[in-house]
Amino acid sequence: MTIVEEPLLPGCLYVVATPIGNLGDLSPRARSVLARVDGICAEDTRTSGQLLAQFGIQQSLLALHEHNEDRIAARVVADLAAGKTLALVSDAGTPLVSDPGYALVKAVREAGGELRAIPGPSALIAALSVAGLPTDEFRFAGFLPAKPNARRERLRALAAETATLVFYEAPHRIVECAEDLASELGAGRLVCLARELTKRFEQSVRLPAGELAAWLKADDNHQRGEFVLVVAGAPAGEAGSVVSAEQTLRLLLKELPPSRAARLAAELTGAKRKALYERALQLGGAAEETAGDIAD
Repeated sequence: MTIVEEPLLPGCLYVVATPIGNLGDLSPRARSVLARVDGICAEDTRTSGQLLAQFGIQQSLLALHEHNEDRIAARVVADLAAGKTLALVSDAGTPLVSDPGYALVKAVREAGGELRAIPGPSALIAALSVAGLPTDEFRFAGFLPAKPNARRERLRALAAETATLVFYEAPHRIVECAEDLASELGAGRLVCLARELTKRFEQSVRLPAGELAAWLKADDNHQRGEFVLVVAGAPAGEAGSVVSAEQTLRLLLKELPPSRAARLAAELTGAKRKALYERALQLGGAAEETAGDIAD
């Protein structure tokens, strides 16, 4: 194989992946395209400007972020129709992967415009490649909700998913997220936490979900950086029972106190009564516990 500088297509939007931490990961092709297009749509013009400066590239930058994307998309489509060649970049990694760009790419597609991908760094793929968990099927869920109740609800909705799960998480929520992974998906679920990928202090560790929060708390440095969580999917044979037990317990809690609801749910589904009782306490019930129920 040889590296050939390709001619740029007039009226084409190039979607260009940029480094997630190590400048050496900007490909020669990406560098060439960014240097020759008529302009670049960037999530943050300051961040992208600094990246381009590292490579001696001077370019016209247009801010395109979640608050203005719909409005800017029409302008970009018009520029492409006029024959301009443009690029789209995010602050780091591959655009559209938990980053702005979807509305723009969709608009270009709908207008019949040309699109080309310039592949490269992605924290999602990098984390999967070192997790030691199945990669034949995976489900990327982006960032979990910031609010605890919404985050736990989202995890419960994913509890029966048999494909490997991948999440992004912020440092100030990583401990709470780890605790919720254990409570909602089970303490035995394997989780690979990868942080600061491609950067100086890159680190990845694979632990049962029930041990992850303690590992994070053991050293403040473990809570620094940008995080990707790769979580083992539910065992195929257990996926149906996870949903059945949860649904059964919720229905019983509408009429019964937690202990009785857990006991009946265990009998009906075969799930472990202790786990169901702990879950019932989290969910709450429609009736108060009696002394007999508690002793039961």
